Amino acid sequence: MRLTAKQITGLKVVLHLAGLLPFIWLFWAASQGYFSADPAKDIQHFTGRMALKFLLGSLLITPLARVAKQPLLIRTRRLLGLWCFAWASLHLVSYSLLELGLNNLALLGQELVTRPYLTLGVISWLILFALAATSTQAMQRKLGRNWQRLHNFVYVVAILAPIHYLWSVKVLSPPPLLYAAAAIVLLGWRYKKFRQWWR
Repeated sequence: MRLTAKQITGLKVVLHLAGLLPFIWLFWAASQGYFSADPAKDIQHFTGRMALKFLLGSLLITPLARVAKQPLLIRTRRLLGLWCFAWASLHLVSYSLLELGLNNLALLGQELVTRPYLTLGVISWLILFALAATSTQAMQRKLGRNWQRLHNFVYVVAILAPIHYLWSVKVLSPPPLLYAAAAIVLLGWRYKKFRQWWR
């Protein structure tokens, strides 16, 4: 039984809640002092992990739609991508404001040079920004074939973002390894597509 357009609309509502409710919880937890002795790091890691979850979720949609034979699932991919960008933006803002502070934002450029893992994170964010800005149907029509070429850069983010996470924690621990493994599996699913590019 295939999902109907109405059911997909309901699923989109659920996915929007999945993107919004963690933000409400984050705000509440911060106001109640539920974080560790270093709340800035906790917030940065939480927002970064949320961005990764939505990134992996967006990459999961295509294989899931094919295996489950639910083509309408593709309609949720843009939504997940936009939530990924939103959480990645919160991640960048939390680092800039909580780690550096408003008075030291000029240090961000220096930090990017001295800490290469930050460079990977900012590159990933810039790509996500470009993808979010061109995600509308109007931009898809305007860019034509170039739209798909541009949006293939999500695979670059799927490589850079887990490396950024692994590098930033400086210790091999299960969470970043699991995200990296999930990214490898989802990229591996597309090996035939990648092989065609190299021919």
